[in-house]
Amino acid sequence: MAPVSLPLNLNLKVTATATATKLPELPEKTRNARVLVLGGTGRVGGSTATALSNLCPDLKILVAGRNREKGEALVSKLGGNSGFAQVDIDDVNSLETALKGVDLVVHAAGPFQQAERCSVLEAAINTKTAYVDVCDDTTYAWRAKSLMSRAVTANVPAITTAGIYPGVSNVMAAELVRAAESDNKDKHKPERLRFYYYTAGTGGAGPTILATSFLLLGEEVVAYNKGEKIKLKPYSGMLNIDFGKGIGKRDVYLLNLPEVRSAHEILGVPTVSARFGTAPFFWNWGMEAMTTLLPSEFLRDRNRVRSLVALFDPFVRALDAITGERVSMRVDLECSSGRNTVGIFSHRRLSVSVGIATAAFALAILEGSTQPGVWFPEEPQGLSIEAREVLLKRASQGTINFIMNRSPWMIETEPKELGLGIYV
Repeated sequence: MAPVSLPLNLNLKVTATATATKLPELPEKTRNARVLVLGGTGRVGGSTATALSNLCPDLKILVAGRNREKGEALVSKLGGNSGFAQVDIDDVNSLETALKGVDLVVHAAGPFQQAERCSVLEAAINTKTAYVDVCDDTTYAWRAKSLMSRAVTANVPAITTAGIYPGVSNVMAAELVRAAESDNKDKHKPERLRFYYYTAGTGGAGPTILATSFLLLGEEVVAYNKGEKIKLKPYSGMLNIDFGKGIGKRDVYLLNLPEVRSAHEILGVPTVSARFGTAPFFWNWGMEAMTTLLPSEFLRDRNRVRSLVALFDPFVRALDAITGERVSMRVDLECSSGRNTVGIFSHRRLSVSVGIATAAFALAILEGSTQPGVWFPEEPQGLSIEAREVLLKRASQGTINFIMNRSPWMIETEPKELGLGIYV
């Protein structure tokens, strides 16, 4: 679908009243669709199934996983339009059987780090089923991208890295870049893009998120500086970043995340990096220490990391009950003209917000916003430019702070005044 000529109105501010945001009515074809949620018995998949049911009660939702007891418990809450399927994603026959008669599969069965194949995407292509995943691993995401020609031939639309971060954060970055270039492409040339993320504890998202964090500590960080690819130590380069109202200032550290490369290559920004931080503060110290004390080979071993998660999980759950599960994303864009703009997305509960974000991508695909092929969220073929505004409205439901295309001083809790009412 061709881009529209008018830029999205990004001077948008949403507060806790976001749940009342009026959304467009879903077409009948979308409302009657059948969606399979893989990993539906986990925290992210279960949250996605719940969000889909809330956003579109008429959807037929099939919760898929290995744990029948958990799956049937969720189905009982979702109502009569849902069901459970016992599926093993490592078994091709099990996967392809589950996908028959399904319009869309949501792959939320992580972790994606160190996975050897994109078996779910391959099964979706073989069965001509639309696909979306919540992948947060660079290698996996680009392996998925390598299946582009097969997806096009099969007429299958697919989006990878389509959760909250990466996912919504990619769309926020794409819209900041588009807004700058729409004003004056030659004058406001994007030069530097920075992704900052904060989550209290595990964000209530469970052991899979903990495993993901540990596995990422075993990967060198890839960033870009003036067009040059650079490699850095994981969980280094600490910065203290202001996430605005409801979150405040938090320490964040470099991590190897897929939106860095995709934003660099697709949006054409020469300098890109991503940082993440958590709470309480000693978790950051512990993560930093792990990169020094444990060999990277250990942290890249899924079985060893699984054992490590089992050891830490009870302690983490106890702390989560104290720290809460607030989540915030800040995306900063700097242009050659000196124009600096920011997007902020903050929610009280990651375990809820990640499901709403993923469901927003799923509905966009069902509405026909995605062309055949495998796409990143910031690509217009994956999410048409006209559909971005709708997606951001859906994804930001329940946020305590959602702001786009503002100057940094307008969103920070303690802006710096140079004098004469000038802030930076």
